[in-house]
Amino acid sequence: MTEIRKATAADQEAIWNILNVVIATGDTYCFAPDSSREKMLTYWCNDDKHTYVATVDGNVAGTFIIKDNQIDLGSHIANASYMVSPDYAGQGIGQSIGEYSIEEARKLGYRAMQFNLVVKSNERAVRLWQKLGFAIIGEIPDAFNHVKDGYTNAYIMYRKL
Repeated sequence: MTEIRKATAADQEAIWNILNVVIATGDTYCFAPDSSREKMLTYWCNDDKHTYVATVDGNVAGTFIIKDNQIDLGSHIANASYMVSPDYAGQGIGQSIGEYSIEEARKLGYRAMQFNLVVKSNERAVRLWQKLGFAIIGEIPDAFNHVKDGYTNAYIMYRKL
């Protein structure tokens, strides 16, 4: 059973292990595939974000963050990022953390959630977000420099909370 909770300092090594393996492919996140542990944990666990982990049998299987999409007058819309360990792929972790994050963002006072860059070729993620009520509200040409495919389009996805 998947349990979701706020991340603690003790989770950082497990979070890093997930971040490192997911960004190494260079096909879904803007982070450089060779980003350092320090850079990634500073970003992912910074005070301007709400950082969570999903555990299965006590092992960290996924992580996500919720943050303001914009500062000040745009801070009522949440932004979020999600990563699941490849060891747990296909087990519903992504859907669980997606559903949880929507409710959590609502509890945190956000009125909507927006993803600014969902790589178009990441069809699995696009399908999941659509299943969870997100609409594609824009497509940005050549927004992502995919390691294998080169410049590819990305979607902006949005849903009200």
